[in-house]
Amino acid sequence: MSGEVPSRSGRARRIVRGPRPEAVPALVGRACAVVGVLDIAAGVFPRFRHSRMHAMAEVLPGSLGPFAAALSLSVGVLLLLLAHGLKRRKRRAWRAAVALLPAGAISQFVYRHSVIGALISLALFVPLVLHRDEFKALPDPRSRWRALANFVLMSAGSLALGLVVVSAHPRRTIGDPSLADRITHVLYGLFGFEGPVDYEGSTSWTVAFSLGALGLITAVTTIYLAFRPEHPAAHLTEEDETQLRALLDKHGARDSLGHFALRRDKAVVFSPSGKAAVTYRVVSGVMLASGDPIGDVEAWPGAIERFMDEAKAHSWTPAVMGCSETGGEVWTRETGLDALELGDEAVVDVADFSLAGRAMRNVRQMVKRIERAGYETRVRRIRDLGEAELDRIRRAAEDWRGTDTERGFSMALGRIGDPADGDCLIATAHKADDEPGQYGDLKAILHFVPWGTDGVSLDLMRRDRSADPGMNELLIVAALQAAPKLGINRISLNFAMFRSALARGEKIGAGPVLRAWRGLLVFLSRWFQIESLYKFNAKFQPRWEPRFVVYRASGDLPRIGLAAMQAEGFVSLALPLPRFLRRQAPAPRPCAHSIAEQGVRAA
Repeated sequence: MSGEVPSRSGRARRIVRGPRPEAVPALVGRACAVVGVLDIAAGVFPRFRHSRMHAMAEVLPGSLGPFAAALSLSVGVLLLLLAHGLKRRKRRAWRAAVALLPAGAISQFVYRHSVIGALISLALFVPLVLHRDEFKALPDPRSRWRALANFVLMSAGSLALGLVVVSAHPRRTIGDPSLADRITHVLYGLFGFEGPVDYEGSTSWTVAFSLGALGLITAVTTIYLAFRPEHPAAHLTEEDETQLRALLDKHGARDSLGHFALRRDKAVVFSPSGKAAVTYRVVSGVMLASGDPIGDVEAWPGAIERFMDEAKAHSWTPAVMGCSETGGEVWTRETGLDALELGDEAVVDVADFSLAGRAMRNVRQMVKRIERAGYETRVRRIRDLGEAELDRIRRAAEDWRGTDTERGFSMALGRIGDPADGDCLIATAHKADDEPGQYGDLKAILHFVPWGTDGVSLDLMRRDRSADPGMNELLIVAALQAAPKLGINRISLNFAMFRSALARGEKIGAGPVLRAWRGLLVFLSRWFQIESLYKFNAKFQPRWEPRFVVYRASGDLPRIGLAAMQAEGFVSLALPLPRFLRRQAPAPRPCAHSIAEQGVRAA
C-alpha cells in the first residue's frame, strides 16, 4: 500500500467509482418490508384474506382463526421494523427475521389460507439462510433511552394501525360507532380490555386479538430495548488522547482542524504503526470523520484502512467532512470513495494583514467606533489565565450560547480551559459599566485552538447580547494584531460552505444554473449561516483553502448531510424532554474543567 504524498496539482473533483454496497442485503431488506406489508394486510383486511378455504375455517374450533390473524399482524409489524437492519447487514436482525418468516407463513396459511402467501414468506426465508454470511454487522452505539423513543413511536403506530383494524369490518360492525368510540376501543384493546365497539360473530375476537397483539409488541419491544446490554458511543480514552497529542506535536501544522480531533466525544482508530489516526463519531448509522487523518502522511493509508474495516464490521456508512485537498486525494485513492468540494476555509496570514486600504475600510471604521465606545481587548494563552477568570469565562460562554442545543463537531473543541489545552488562545473584550453585569466587565469571547506551533484555528465566538455590534470583528483584529508577539503566523477563521458558488453566482456572466444554485443558497441562509459566514470571512481578505466531503455513493449524500447536521447540532432527532429529565454527559476526565461547550464555527 503506497504512502506517497499525492500530487496537489489539481483539485480532488474526480469521480472515482468505489465499491457499491452489497446488493443482497439491500434486496433482502426491501423484500422483508414487502412481506411485512402483505402480512399486515392479510391480518387486517377481510377481503384481502378471502378465499374458499377461509369459509371452511369458520368451523374450526376455538380461536385459531383470530389468533392467526393476530400472529400475521404481529409478524408483519416486526418484519417492517427489521427491514432497515437487514439492509445494513445486522446479525441480530437476520436472526429475528429467520425466526419470524416461518411464523408468518403459518399465519398466512391458517388465517388467510393462501398457499401463495405462505410461499412468499418461505421464498424470502431461503435467500436469508443461503446468504447468512452476508449478515455479520455488529451492533451500533446505543443507550436505553432508545426504549423511550420506541415506546412513543410504537404507541403512535399501534394507535393508527388499531384504528384501521377496528374500521376494517364495516359489514360486521353493530351500530354506527363514532370516531371517539373507535379510538376508545383501540386504547382499551391495546391493554387487553373490551371496548365500546361490537361486532357480529367471531369478528370481535379477531379485532380483540389483533389489538392485543399490537399492545404486546409495543410492550415487548420496549422492555427488550430497556433491558438489553448497552453499547455506548465510544469516547477518547486518556491513553488515546495522549497518543493523539504526541502525533499533533509532530504533525499538527499540516491541518488547521487537527486539534479538533481531541474532542472527547469522538472515537479513534490508529494505523498499525501508530503513526497516524482517524477520529470519528457514529451518528444515525454514519461513521463521520472530520478533517484529515492525524499524523505522518506516509501512515495515513493504514489508518484509513482501519477506519474502513470498522465501518464494514458495523455496516456503517463511511464519510469524511471537511478534509483538505491532500486528504481528499488520499481518501479517494486508498478507498475508491468519491470527493466533492464542500466549501472553503478562510485563512489569514498575519504578515499580510493590515487595516489600511479601501478593502478594509468597513472593518477599520467598525473597530475604531467600538474602541471609542470604551471597549478594550486582551489576547492571552489559556495557561496565562487564573482559575477564577477562567471560571468566569466558562460560565459566560455557556450562558451566552443562546440555545439549549450545543453546536459544533468538525471545527469545535467542545471545552474551554482544560489544563491539557494550555496552548489555546483566548481573546476577550471588556468594558467597564456603571452597573457591572453578572460577569463583570466581560463582554465577548473568542477561543482559538493551536494549529501547529505557529498558527491558531478559531473555535468559538460568544458575546453578551447587550454588547455593541461588531464584537467578533474587534476580537479577530485584536488577535491578528497580537499574533506576532505570540509567535503566530497564520489564523484560520470560519468555514464558508459553498463559498465558490456564492462568489461566482453573483458575477457577470454566471449561467442560469449557477444563479439558481446561488439563489437557493441565499434562501437557505435564512435558517443556516451560509451567505453570512462567507461575507463575514471575506471582510478580512483571507486566502481560501478548499474543503471536501468524501462519500461512498451519491445516494448516501442525503443521509450523510443529515448525520452531519445532527453532529453539528443544527438538527436534533432526540425527544424533547424537560431539562430535569435530560441525561447529562459525564465529565470526560476527573481532573478536567469540562463544561460541554461547543463552538459556532461549524457550517
